[in-house]
Amino acid sequence: MFTLLHTDPRFYLINKHAGVSFHREGAEAGLLDGVRAELADEALWPVHRLDRITSGLILLARSSEVASQLGAAFAAHQVEKYYLALSDRKPQKKQGLIKGDMDKGRGGAWRLLGSQVNPAITQFFSFSVQPGLRLFLLRPHSGKTHQLRVALKSQSAPILGDTLYGGSAADRGYLHAYALRFSLDGEDFAFVCPPDQGEQFVSPALQSCVAREVATPWALAWPRL
Repeated sequence: MFTLLHTDPRFYLINKHAGVSFHREGAEAGLLDGVRAELADEALWPVHRLDRITSGLILLARSSEVASQLGAAFAAHQVEKYYLALSDRKPQKKQGLIKGDMDKGRGGAWRLLGSQVNPAITQFFSFSVQPGLRLFLLRPHSGKTHQLRVALKSQSAPILGDTLYGGSAADRGYLHAYALRFSLDGEDFAFVCPPDQGEQFVSPALQSCVAREVATPWALAWPRL
């Protein structure tokens, strides 16, 4: 369900596994249930979430005061978030900015609009892993539902395994919360968590590409907002 990566008196940092829901769904335990049980700690406050298909970094506050601080930082976009995704389709452009309002579509999906009243904003780079497979490094500047999944769909490169948005069938949805950088009580934190689940994510070609191209994601020359 998850792997504990870092323990701080103020928060836990975990690597959520793919296919795990954040909250309980019927008889199926959610991520929070599992973390509380395994760490024997009921005093946990979520400050952000990941979709069921998405693996990777999640912060869990250990007090309401810290939850308030981190929640405000996320709301103000003061927490840098970086994601990895794979697609077996060629994108319309290899890097740049994806920006537009989002609206509910059919069957639980969302769609990107041409308007920009309250837009979802995503910067991205992409890199060739091997013929027919491309790695995307994504940096969202907003927190819309399914934002990154919709962003890549809009570039004609839906995420591998994300069948809701037209991605090719695979052993998992290939979206991973890869890195976080933030400050808390005047202390700076930076965490990177390479993906470790999924046939394509653990392949030598992908791991080599990640190490070569995106080892320090905040150091890249990001496209202009």
